[in-house]
This record gives sequence, C-alpha cells and structure tokens, in this order.
Amino acid sequence: MNKITIITEGAPLPVGPYSQGIRAENLVFVSGQIPLDPNTGKLVDGDMRVQTQRALKNVESILLAGNSSFDMTLKMTVYLSDIADFSTVNDVFGEVFSQQPPAREAVQVTALPKGARIEISAIGLATTQ
Repeated sequence: MNKITIITEGAPLPVGPYSQGIRAENLVFVSGQIPLDPNTGKLVDGDMRVQTQRALKNVESILLAGNSSFDMTLKMTVYLSDIADFSTVNDVFGEVFSQQPPAREAVQVTALPKGARIEISAIGLATTQ
C-alpha cells in the first residue's frame, strides 16, 4: 500500500503528532478540522454559520491537496459542542453539497480543541495522479 502524508498551507498545520490528511491508494482521510484561520492559527470570529464554513474550507483544502474534492467525498463526521447548532450546520452543508451529499453523522461532544464549537473530518475518493 502506498501511503502519502498530505500537507497544505490552505488549512491549519498540525499542532501535534498527526497529519492534516493521509492518502492511501484511492482514498483520502482528512483529520478533524476546527474553524481555525490557517493564516493566524486562531479561531475565526463569527456565528455558527461562519465557523462551519471555515471548518469546511479547511477540509476542502486538504481534500484538494490529496487530489480529491467535495464532489468525491464519501463520508463526513461532524462533532458539535451543542447539538442545538445542528440546523445551522445542516443549512451550510445543504449549500455545499446540493447534489449527492456524502454519508454523515453529527454528534454532540463535551468539548472540542481550543474551545471550538465544531470539528469536521472526512473520507474522500482520490483521482489518479
């Protein structure tokens, strides 16, 4: 199996012993992304819509760096610090994935890194290089 570490400046760089993403054969695995601005390393200001959009942009940057895309995303996991934010997150996902959305689950957790309100991970198909 060919395993490639994905690194892109389009998403926050790892702050621990993990990779932004891994490509293995024709799959891309994206580590959980919180709404950090990759330029500042700080959480973005804004409501849940803004935070969801930023987390998705981080995920998308890693997918693209692994020769994948939102259109090729198979599964996403959404972690929320408050499940009451689900409808807002669902609205944003509906804008991003208007056709053939990926499989997905959303779960409430006690806390997320840096006090984030959302974290999103993904698995996508990769095109051949």
